[in-house]
Amino acid sequence: MAAVRCGKTSVFPHSYPTSLPRCSRRDFTSSAVRGSYDDTVQNLRIGKHTRVIYQGFTGRVATGNAKDSLAYGTNIVGGVTPGKEGEHLGLPLLPNVRKATEQLKPDATAVFVAAPQCAKAIEEAIEAEIPLIVSVAEHIPLHDIMRVCSILKTQSKSRLVGANAPGIIAPIGSCRIGFQPLPTFAPGHIGIAAKSGTLSYETVASITRSGLGQSLCVGMGGDIIAGTNLVDALRVFEADPETEGIILVGEIGGRAEEDAAEWIKEYRSRMGSKAKPIAALVGGTTAPEGRIMGHAGAWAARGERTAKEKYRVLEEAGATMVDHPENFGSVMKTLLSQSGRDVRNITKDANQRRGYHTLRRRPTALQRNGGDVQRIQQQRGLLLRPEQASGPLQPYLDQVEGLSLSKEPAPKDSFYIGVTVDRTARQPCIATSPTADASQLNQRVKRFPYDWREGPTKSTIRQATEHMQLDAAPPAAKAQITRLVQTLAKMYKEKEAVTLSGSVSIDNNGNLTLHQPSLLLQFDDAAYRSNKRQEDIHSLREKDTEVPEEVEAEQDGIVFIKLNDPDANIGTLVNGAGLAMNTLDALRLHGGKATNFLDTGGKATSETVKKSFELILRDSRVKVIFVNIFGGLTDGGMIAEGVLLAFKEVDMKGVPVVVRIRGTNEALGQKIIAESGLELEAFDGFAEAAERVVELAGR
Repeated sequence: MAAVRCGKTSVFPHSYPTSLPRCSRRDFTSSAVRGSYDDTVQNLRIGKHTRVIYQGFTGRVATGNAKDSLAYGTNIVGGVTPGKEGEHLGLPLLPNVRKATEQLKPDATAVFVAAPQCAKAIEEAIEAEIPLIVSVAEHIPLHDIMRVCSILKTQSKSRLVGANAPGIIAPIGSCRIGFQPLPTFAPGHIGIAAKSGTLSYETVASITRSGLGQSLCVGMGGDIIAGTNLVDALRVFEADPETEGIILVGEIGGRAEEDAAEWIKEYRSRMGSKAKPIAALVGGTTAPEGRIMGHAGAWAARGERTAKEKYRVLEEAGATMVDHPENFGSVMKTLLSQSGRDVRNITKDANQRRGYHTLRRRPTALQRNGGDVQRIQQQRGLLLRPEQASGPLQPYLDQVEGLSLSKEPAPKDSFYIGVTVDRTARQPCIATSPTADASQLNQRVKRFPYDWREGPTKSTIRQATEHMQLDAAPPAAKAQITRLVQTLAKMYKEKEAVTLSGSVSIDNNGNLTLHQPSLLLQFDDAAYRSNKRQEDIHSLREKDTEVPEEVEAEQDGIVFIKLNDPDANIGTLVNGAGLAMNTLDALRLHGGKATNFLDTGGKATSETVKKSFELILRDSRVKVIFVNIFGGLTDGGMIAEGVLLAFKEVDMKGVPVVVRIRGTNEALGQKIIAESGLELEAFDGFAEAAERVVELAGR
C-alpha cells in the first residue's frame, strides 16, 4: 500500500501511530486497489514512523551507515544477511527477506549489497512486496536493472529508488534511507529531486543556509535507468503539504528533464497562481559530444536533447533556472515570496526544528571505504570502432538472408535503425528514422519500447519499420528489415549491449545493405567488471588507441576526460560526476575553459588527489588548477590535509592551485589550506573562487 501524510506526520500502513485520526486508518483498507507501478509513487513519502530494514545488514558499509541513520532518528527495525540469524546492532537479524518481512513488517529496505548480487536482492524485496526499495550500489549491470524494471511493471506494491543513488531522506521525519551527508540537511519545506549526488548535496547546503530546509530529497541516481525519475518526485511534491517549493537537478543524458518540463507546464496551467514555485539546474551544458561524463547515464543518445536544450525546455515550461547549486537558496526564497508564501514563517519553522552547522564528526563507513559500496574501476562502457564491429556482429547478420555488410559510407537516402534503451519507459526499444542524415537524425528518430524478457513483438517491429517510411521498398528489403530488428534485439540481450545501431540502404537488387562506417556498438561495462560476463566482447577493447591519461586514471578509480579545446588552460579536480560537470559549465560562464573533466568520486583521499594532480599537470596547457570539493560524505578537514600531502609530493611546476571546500567541516578545511604556507588559495563561495581561477589563468 502507498504511504500517505496526514497533517504533519508521515506514515506507512504498517506503522501508523495510535494518535492518528480514524480517517487516516481508512486510507489503508483493502479497498484502495493498486493498478500499476505508477501507483507506487506515494511510497516515496517516508517519515518518522517508516519501518526500515537493511539488506546486507552485517556488512561493514551497511553497519556504519545504519549506526549513523539510527543516531539521526531513522526507525530501523532490523535487517537481513543471507544464512545468518540473531541480532546485530541490538536489532533483529534475519536470514532472508521473506522472513524479515513477516516478522518486522518493513515499509522500506535499504539495499546495501554489492553490484554483482544487488539485482537479485532487489528482486527478493519485490517478491516480498516491500513498499519502498532503495538501492545505492554503483555498477549494477544495465540488463540486470532492465530485468528488475520489467518485474516492477507487473506489480503495484513496490517502488524502487536507484540504483547508483544516494537514496531518499525526509529531514522533517529524521528518516534517511541511503548515504546522504547528514550535517548538510535540516528540516524544512523544499522538496529536492536530483540525478547527481554531489550536486544534490550542494543544493541542500544552499537551502539549509537560506533557512528554508528540506521536506523530502529524492536521489534518482546516475545510471542509465532509474527506478524513480523526476516526474515521480514532482507528483509527490505536489501532494505533500510540507513542501512549499521544488528543486530539480538534472544533467545530460535521457529524457527525464524533458518529461519533467511537460509535467511542470501542465501543472502550472492547472494550478495557476497556487502552483508551488520550481527552480532547476541542468549539468553538462559544456560536455563534449559522445563522451560519458562520469555517471553511467551521463551521455546523450540519438534523439535526446543536449543539456543546453534541456535547460531551455525547463525554462520555457516555467522553471526558474540557476547555473550553480549554491544559488538555489536565495533564488528559492525570492520565488516563495513572489508566490505569496510567508517566507519568514517558513524559515522560522525550519530553523526551530534543526539548524545547519558544520562539525567534526567521525568518518562513516562509506568514507573509510572511499564512498562506494564496492570500489571498482570506473570505465563507463565499451564502444567498439566500426571496423571492429564485424567480429561480434557478423554471426547475427548471417541470420538475415540477403543482407550485406558494406565498407562504403551510407548514401544520403539511407535509413537509421537500432536497438537501444528507452530511459523513460525503463525498457529496451527499437529506434528508427526515415533518414540517417546527421543534420536531421535527432529530430526524426522515434523509439518503440518493448519488454526486456519477451523481446519485441511483431506489432512493435511493424510500427518501428513503418516509421522508416519504407512503403516503396521491395518486399525482400522489408522482410530483411524485420529480420534485422529481430537479430539485433537478440544480440542486444545476449551480449548486454547499451546501443546497437547503424544506417541501412536498399541496393539495386532490392536487398538491404548495412553500412559498416555508420555502426555504433556500445556495450555495458558493468556486466564484465561487476559480474565477469561478456568477456569475449570486452576483450576487444583496445586501450592503446585511447588517451593514456584516461586509461591510467581508471586504474585508480578516477574518471578523467581530456578536453580538446586549444584555448583551455584550467585544470579541474572535483569529487562527484555531477559536480564536475557543473564545475566546467560554471567556469565557462565566468570566462574560463577547462582542460579536463576529473571526478574522484567519493574518494578524494590524499592518494587520489595526488594522482589527479599528476594527470592534470601532464597537460602543458594548464596554467592553474581548480580543486572544487564538496565535503559531503568526506570531511572537509580530511580533504584539505590530503590536498596538502599530495601538493608536497607532486612537482607542481609552479602552477597555482585554488581550492574551494564546502560542506562537512568546511571551516577547518579552509583554515588548513589558508595557513599551509604553500601556493594554495582557499575560498568558500564558488563565484569568488571561479573569478580568481580565471584571473590566474589569464596571467
